This record gives sequence, C-alpha cells and structure tokens, in this order.
Amino acid sequence: MSDAPGTPRTPLPVVLAGARGHGRSHLLNIRRLERLGLVRLAGVCELRPLGADELDGFAAPEQSSDFDALMASTGARIAVLCTPIQTHTDLALTAARHGAHILLEKPPAPSYAEFRRMADGVAAAGVACQIGFQSLGSQAVAATRRLVEEGEIGELLGIGAAGAWIRDEAYFRRAPWAGRRRLGGIDVVDGALTNPLAHAVATTLALAGSPRAEDVEHIEAELMRANAIESDDTSCVRIVTTAGSRLTVAATLCAETNSEPYVVVHGSRGRITLWYRQDRVLLQRAGHGPEEVVHGRTDLLENLIAHVTDGAELYVPPEQTGAFMRVVEAIRLAPDPVALPDAYWHTEPGRSTPRRVVDGIDTLVDTSAYTLSLYSELGAPWTLPTRTETR
Repeated sequence: MSDAPGTPRTPLPVVLAGARGHGRSHLLNIRRLERLGLVRLAGVCELRPLGADELDGFAAPEQSSDFDALMASTGARIAVLCTPIQTHTDLALTAARHGAHILLEKPPAPSYAEFRRMADGVAAAGVACQIGFQSLGSQAVAATRRLVEEGEIGELLGIGAAGAWIRDEAYFRRAPWAGRRRLGGIDVVDGALTNPLAHAVATTLALAGSPRAEDVEHIEAELMRANAIESDDTSCVRIVTTAGSRLTVAATLCAETNSEPYVVVHGSRGRITLWYRQDRVLLQRAGHGPEEVVHGRTDLLENLIAHVTDGAELYVPPEQTGAFMRVVEAIRLAPDPVALPDAYWHTEPGRSTPRRVVDGIDTLVDTSAYTLSLYSELGAPWTLPTRTETR
C-alpha cells in the first residue's frame, strides 16, 4: 500500500466528508498537515458549502454534496469521513472504489454486519483504512500494556473504565440521528457507550489485549436514559474475553460534574490508571510510591499518511476494532433503553439548554470502575429490569 521507492514526495490530495461539528477538528488537523507539506485539501463534501471564513488558510478546495463525484474529480488519495454513523459503510466503500485510503470516524458502523461489509470491501479494494479511535494512537496504551506484561502489578484481575460527562438537551438535537437507535428503519445506535464515550470501550479492550471480534466471549449490558431520546445516556457493560479477563465500562452523559474519563487496570499487587484523553498513566504498587508519566501521541491521520507513503504499521485498522463492534452489536440487539423514573433525575441549567442529571451517578460510575460491577450490582434500583446478555 506504500508508494514505490523514489516517488517524489508531493502532498497527498485529501477529501474531507463532514467538515462541520466534530468534522471541524479534522479540518483543523488537515490544515496543520498541509503546513507540514504532507497533504493538500483537494475537496470538501458537505450539504452546504463551507464559507470563506471556514476555509481560512486553504487554497479553494473543490466543494460538492456528491461524494462519489468529488472523489472522481479530485483524484484524492485519502478520504477523511466524519459523517453520520449510518453513512460510514457506504462512504468508505465509495472511497475504496476510487482507490483512496480512508480515515473513518468512530464508531465505524452501526451494526456488526455493516462493519464486516465495510472491512471486507475495503480489504478487497486493497486500500488502507484507519478507524478514528484517537486514544489508540497514544503511547500510553502500549506503555500500560508493557507494565502489565512485565508483572508490575502482579496478576491481572480485571479492567474497569469510567466516563461521566455533561451533555445538555441541545446535544441530543444537534442532528436528526443524534440520540437515535434507528432512523427511517436504518440502524444508528448513537448511545453513550457506542459514540461519545466509545473510546472508553475501545481503550479497555486494547489494554486487555482483546481488540478483535474473536476475543470476546460474553457481553452483559444495562442501558438506561434520563433524556427524552431513543438511545442510552446512562449505561454500563461487562465484557468477558476468551482469555478470561473481566472488563467493565460505565458511562453517563448525565453527570453531576464533568470529569476526565479513565481506565483502571487492576492487579493482585497494584493498579494502573490511564486517563486516555490526557495520555497520562499512574502506576500504584504495594511497597512503592506512585509513579505518573505523560506519554506522547501519534495523530491517526499522520499515521495513515506514513502508512501510505512509507509502509508504517497502522495503529487502528478495522480488525483491531472488531471487539468494540461486538459491543455495539450487543447494544443494538438489546431491548430499547429503559427510561429512568422522574424520581431518579433532576434538571439543571446547561450551556445552552437545560440538562438532566442522574442523582448519584458520578459515584456509581467511579465505583463500577473500581469494583468491576454493573450498576444493578451496586444497588441502583433503576437498573434491575434492564440487563441484557449476549454470547
């Protein structure tokens, strides 16, 4: 997939599909890489063309709402896809048909079948695909795994993750697919664990050395919602791997206080905490003082470029997200999230609209990570009828 030796290093033409909302972060990153001479923004695919202010610093890229036509006219070598979840597979396969390598935002697909259609189609086309789990570009993940493998915390007992974020009601109205499990009969599966806090799930699986679909033995999920949406905004999941590891992830978008999500690796003689958005690792062991290190991170688009031009190994190819997609599938197949009774949540002012806060949820999320327990096992009464299991 790399260019032939001796090929002149000209900037690779890039098309960005989805340049507003979260897509703006990709636009800014492409501008940074343009300045390094690595890429050139050749095209932008949006329903409404970007204005001159949004394209400040770029040399008039071609714009169109027709992604297929844009790929053909620009000859793009790389496509960055930051579009609604339910469009990912078709757009990735369109890019692959044009011979373009792909950076695909997470979650890669709304169902395991769509994921396999995407991954198999991309592989058959002979192009590279990087899934946008930025946390997996962090050296902190590899460093944490080394500490475990070297026995620094003794025998691995399990891994727990916690994510407690604040999102107001406007967040769930930001797009027609937001907060939906299905839209027009098509799977979307936009929930706390599958989209905003999906990195917690993917990072936990990576730290367990179980990122592939075949690494998952059993999944239990508890899905709830305080907001008037279809999907879950307060949920937890337990994953048992084929290696016998027990993993839990607890998440909410209805937190009392916004906090940095983290993953705790439990050992028989200590523990490691990774704040994956900060690349920060804290090692705590019996008989030693705490040791904290902040690691570097490789940008995933840069890594994809290095793969295309120099044959560097991809950080997050589709197969490394198969286990995450097994979790998405378990959530997709689960009964619709249970609405929390009014007695268990209250409303507070949000950034632009009111937000719903689940009483005591911050403590439950943290306790789940430290005890590897589901909400129902911690005595939260609103979870009792909601647990679903998938093998």
